[in-house]
Amino acid sequence: MKTTLKRGMGRGAAMNGDGRAVFPPGVRTPMTRYRQPEPRRRAPWAIVRLVALWTLLAALIVAGGAAGAAYLKQHEFFTAVAPKTPQDKAAQKDLDVPIPGQPTNALVIGTDKRRGPEADVTGRSDTLMLVRADPQTDSISMLSFPRDLIVTVKCPGHPEYRDRINAAFAECGSQGSVDTVRALTGLPINYFVTVNFHGFLQLVDHLGGVWVDVDHRYFNNDTGPGGYSAINLWPGYQRLKGYDALAYVRYRHFDSDLFRVARQQLFLKALKAQITSSLSFGTLLDIVDTVEKSVVIGRGGSHPLDFNTLRGYLKFAQDLPSGHIFQSRIEGLTGYAELTTDPSNITTAVQDFVRPDVQSPEKARDVTLGIKRRATNLRPAGITVSVLNGNGVQGSAANAAYVLGQRGYKIVLPPQGRPVNAPTQSYFNTTIFYDASQKHAAAAGQQLANLFGDAQTKALSTASPALVQLANGAMTTVVVGQNFHGTLAPAPVDHTPKPEPAEIVPNAAATVGYLRSVRRRVPFTLEVPRLIESHSEPEPLAPIRVYRLSKGHLGVRLTFQTGENEYWGIEETDWNDAPILTSPSFEHRVHGRTYDFYYSGVHLHMIVLKANGATYWVTNTILDSLSNETMLAIAKGLAPLRR
Repeated sequence: MKTTLKRGMGRGAAMNGDGRAVFPPGVRTPMTRYRQPEPRRRAPWAIVRLVALWTLLAALIVAGGAAGAAYLKQHEFFTAVAPKTPQDKAAQKDLDVPIPGQPTNALVIGTDKRRGPEADVTGRSDTLMLVRADPQTDSISMLSFPRDLIVTVKCPGHPEYRDRINAAFAECGSQGSVDTVRALTGLPINYFVTVNFHGFLQLVDHLGGVWVDVDHRYFNNDTGPGGYSAINLWPGYQRLKGYDALAYVRYRHFDSDLFRVARQQLFLKALKAQITSSLSFGTLLDIVDTVEKSVVIGRGGSHPLDFNTLRGYLKFAQDLPSGHIFQSRIEGLTGYAELTTDPSNITTAVQDFVRPDVQSPEKARDVTLGIKRRATNLRPAGITVSVLNGNGVQGSAANAAYVLGQRGYKIVLPPQGRPVNAPTQSYFNTTIFYDASQKHAAAAGQQLANLFGDAQTKALSTASPALVQLANGAMTTVVVGQNFHGTLAPAPVDHTPKPEPAEIVPNAAATVGYLRSVRRRVPFTLEVPRLIESHSEPEPLAPIRVYRLSKGHLGVRLTFQTGENEYWGIEETDWNDAPILTSPSFEHRVHGRTYDFYYSGVHLHMIVLKANGATYWVTNTILDSLSNETMLAIAKGLAPLRR
């Protein structure tokens, strides 16, 4: 190696005259040094654009990652709530497939399954409630079934038998509840939702609690064997969390299932109000771990719940008009440990549930205020109807004409015995054409559209000449679409109460002493109820309460007892934007003062006086036993407390 290097081998060097390598090699040509030109300095706006570009790129990368994470989270959520047990999967197969644009019914099952070696395999259905979302009337209806109601229990693979309705879940799980309620009501059930105690507690806590107006003092600490669950609530508007919320919706210590059902429906209404104002899909994704073992959602058609469906229902609840939540009740219940009623009472409750009268709050208000109303519904015998087939299904027009004739409408046939087929057979939605040249035709068309559900109304002048000929002079023409399934929506029953005198007595002395004792503790003017319901007296356990509602706001609660187990109250507070005060049914000025009316169907559940920079709420009992006139008279009788 050394010799080789000395000789310059392997170096590729040039040789001199003696044949030896020149080391190092000489420079063959002159060297030239090259230099790139200096880059131009960036203008300030160029730097800004560059930073913005990179910021946008980074944001897109982050957003893409977030979207991917959200997608995985969604998938995890819907997987968590999907039916998993054989019983739940069988129940899902039994569900009716929801039809887009049509009302859907969901059966909510609250179970009391407990942990431990003595726990039931499935538990019992402590709560059983049908909830109906109806896009045709923009309404939500609720129908609760007392758990001690005696019914025919349906359980696949078992003979039918008579027992309490909650035995269906104990025997066959959610499938038993679905089949039993469907047989009892005759209604399709498109979804079922089961929630156990543990899931209820955690769901309420994840929502930060639910604001509820508690009607009276609830207290029980006798929780030994055979005792009831503990509860310790004071009257007034407050945020209920966890165990307090569960104790409230399950309470029936000194009343009955009828009161508990009403409390559950009031709680659900309060929950709906909170969901529409604060719940986001992100919140739902945050509670995946909570719902995984506590909530099951079954959907008709054996398809799992998906994002678009859930988002659609949330938007429907958020956009619901004020006063369009209806509470149906099964009347005529008798008994204590076992409740029974005449089957006609269940039929009436189901009819009210399916077809609530969305005009009932307005009609009840007019009766209360003495406003005369003009009749809005036309007599069917005065409406002529031509019925045409527009869906290509043989017999659809004949079926529609028959059920309309049963309702009293006068059917007009096409001229000269022509077939009852519309010029085109591609109608999906049933369409009602009205002859605008005839008096009340537009109102008649809308009345028919309500019977057909998701139907459209159009002037007959917009139809083709061929269809006009087939109308044959009828006031209205029904072109039956694919969404007609052979039946009409039941006409809503008018439950508008008749006007009656207010049941009140002048008794300011019942509360003026209580109010004077606390007036220095609140920064707003207190109002004295000069008139109270004639059978009422201040509640012995909590006649008055001063407390903090929320940060910076105080409340004063007056509580009255009427009868054995019913309570109504007056809330006075400077929290003028409390969640319960959103979306009143109506606002009116009476004798120079402004009142907000909050109706539950035909019942005036709350009336609020706005004065002195504060609000004063008169709240009905949970069964709305005070008449509308009595509620208004009490509110009108409020007067500022004098020193």
